[in-house]
Amino acid sequence: MTPQERLERDEASPALLRLHRALSRLGSVLTMMNTGAHPDDEQSGLLAWLRFGMGMRVVVACSTRGEGGQNVLGPERGGALGALRTREMEEAARVLDCDIAWLGFGPEDPVHDFGFSKDGDDTFSRWGEDRIVERLVRAYRRERPDIVVPTFLDVPGQHGHHRAMTRAAETALPLAADPSAYPHHMEEGLKVWTVSKYYLPAWPGGGGTYDDEVPPPEATLIERATGRDAATGADFARIGEWSRLRHASQGMGRWHDVPQTEWPLHLKAGETETRIIDGLPATLGDLAQLLPAAAAGLEAASAAIDAAMLAFPDRTAILEALAEADAALEGAEAAIAGDPGAISSHGHRLAAKRRELQVAMIEASGIEPRLTASSPVLSPGGRATLTLRTADPLTDASDLTATVVTPEDVHAAAGSGGAPTFELTASEDASYSPQFTETWSALGGNGAIHMRLSTTLAGRPVAMPLDPEEPLTIAPAAPFDAEPANFLHLRGNPPRPFRFRYRGDVSAGETELPDGWSLELNEGQGELTPPAGPAAGLVRIAPRTNGRPAMRGTVSRHAHTGAFTYREAAALRVLSLDLDLPEGAKIGWIGGGSDRTDMWMRRMGLEVHDLDRIGEDTDLSAYTTLVIGVVALASRPDVLAHLPAIHGFVREGGTLVTLYQRPDQGWDPETVPPKRLKIGTPSLRWRVTDEAADVTVLEPAHPILTTPNTISDEDWTGWEKERGLYFAAEWDDAYSPLLSMSDAGEAPLTGALVSAAIGKGRHTHVSLVLHHQLDRMVPGAFRLLANIVRPER
Repeated sequence: MTPQERLERDEASPALLRLHRALSRLGSVLTMMNTGAHPDDEQSGLLAWLRFGMGMRVVVACSTRGEGGQNVLGPERGGALGALRTREMEEAARVLDCDIAWLGFGPEDPVHDFGFSKDGDDTFSRWGEDRIVERLVRAYRRERPDIVVPTFLDVPGQHGHHRAMTRAAETALPLAADPSAYPHHMEEGLKVWTVSKYYLPAWPGGGGTYDDEVPPPEATLIERATGRDAATGADFARIGEWSRLRHASQGMGRWHDVPQTEWPLHLKAGETETRIIDGLPATLGDLAQLLPAAAAGLEAASAAIDAAMLAFPDRTAILEALAEADAALEGAEAAIAGDPGAISSHGHRLAAKRRELQVAMIEASGIEPRLTASSPVLSPGGRATLTLRTADPLTDASDLTATVVTPEDVHAAAGSGGAPTFELTASEDASYSPQFTETWSALGGNGAIHMRLSTTLAGRPVAMPLDPEEPLTIAPAAPFDAEPANFLHLRGNPPRPFRFRYRGDVSAGETELPDGWSLELNEGQGELTPPAGPAAGLVRIAPRTNGRPAMRGTVSRHAHTGAFTYREAAALRVLSLDLDLPEGAKIGWIGGGSDRTDMWMRRMGLEVHDLDRIGEDTDLSAYTTLVIGVVALASRPDVLAHLPAIHGFVREGGTLVTLYQRPDQGWDPETVPPKRLKIGTPSLRWRVTDEAADVTVLEPAHPILTTPNTISDEDWTGWEKERGLYFAAEWDDAYSPLLSMSDAGEAPLTGALVSAAIGKGRHTHVSLVLHHQLDRMVPGAFRLLANIVRPER
């Protein structure tokens, strides 16, 4: 973490705000869980109201890491995007002061974001219905929510991931309360749990992407936010947008002059209500009515917490009141110790409140603990140092002790020096840290390595978990990063060595190679040589080091997430294919997102020039072809400002290629294309999600399908994720649709690939997910791309 990042984080979380947030956790004993399929699915405004307006504990249950989505922020895609969106979700949760229950664990897990789906059954067929239900049952039993609210409905016209998650959330309800369901949970220490209320959203889920075919259920409750957040003075919906702003890779965060204050909900199998807490034990005072044996302690604790809130910001008075509350709750726990029913129903509420109380006491003390690591990575056989720093306490905390929590294969020993330090040593065979964990807690205790602080405040022993400023992970010391790592061999050309630069530790002698291939590695320079006349197809070579598969790391840094590294198995890949290149092509690339089509065009052997800025002095006539990358218009105002020049380029004989664009991010059907071309909305209706959907060629003799490569049925095999999205819906008569395709049971769509002769030139709009197929090294994508960028003049 840079000094600037540390200062920005410190400024965003001043001490009095942290203290008020800690106190505001103590007013309710309820837990609410919001379920969704992707990071950014959470109903942030409602969650802000329930957490800060009503004091509830809030948990977001999310089934995927969003690794199959788009990225308007940077180059991360696939697993790296999943790591980014995971960090974004954690930062969004930090703003809402809520916890996360993750149900999917990255692209290698069956429960992952495999791309858009129109059907819940299709999603279940990939995730495994029992798998996702079991994970939700586990989350219910671990987090023990009183209220569960999905964000979306299970209705036609909605994203299949949303539909599956909502259906699974309901299916899991009775199973969580059934001791015969998943009995291994109980062997792990979990207990059955009955969710008291299950609501469906009584709001529509339509918009630019979705198109619910069924109206939402009738509202049995209108949950209304009243007042404003006491700590910030902000409307609760505005705090929700502060949180949503952290989902920057998805372009989230909106300013609303009139904030939302009402959320309609439908209580499944319930009656009309006035408030979401109706019929529930919302406070310690309510618990006192249900637990007469503990009533005195619960009422005393409630009164002491109220006194602490009233004393804000007097830290001494707050500490004394919270110490009284903790002692009273300890007595209440003792009073119900012999009552299994009371412990099963409410013991977790008292335990949670005591954890929150002790965190609040340490916050009130002014200790301000901060934990830093000498490196964000601890490698097997390596060492790292943890340093604990504290401010001068505002009260006596002289017995502060720290215990490092580590995996079994990491040893921690007290260090020497000024500030308390701890030397960490990982064994040579230490396991790598999982990149996608099951939970994230606003109170801390996250990651494989963290700390537990203990001290005595106002006569009470208190403790809290403390995370390092940046997560400390066990990972390879020197990941194997090759550049480039993916190669194309055009059959018919003589075989040649593929040269690359690399960093990291890897052994050519440990790496298994196909017959006839050779690999040489020498001080950062590598050479992979194929045999003469390699067969068509993809060869994947997995380097190894020290007896383990080598790992590669994708390092990312963004202002809202900090730095992080996504690690995956390293590989060198070579695709041998039959490919003819267009003659004389000189391509101007207009990028702006995570699309790497320009890289692949260069590796195909095409001449490509980056047009990072188009201005009055840009000579477009120097190029035969302009290619606008996927959703690039969202971040290229210079392009939108110079559309007349681009249109003139086409009329004078240039080839313009627009890869798919979002209709709400820069695409105006009247002004962006040379002739009118409208992208369909909602997008669910204008995409084909079946990657193996039949493709019908409408104009077999069209140059884009014949020159310089003849596109055949074989070129549509092996596609991944989907055929395309954001299809054109309407177009000028100048355009010709070249392909027809559809998902099962739907009418054919013809807007996946449309092309028009404009003056002496040509505009081709491509809604196929070519960029994803290029990354997956699908041969047909290269042949089709070569045809599409062919010069018209």
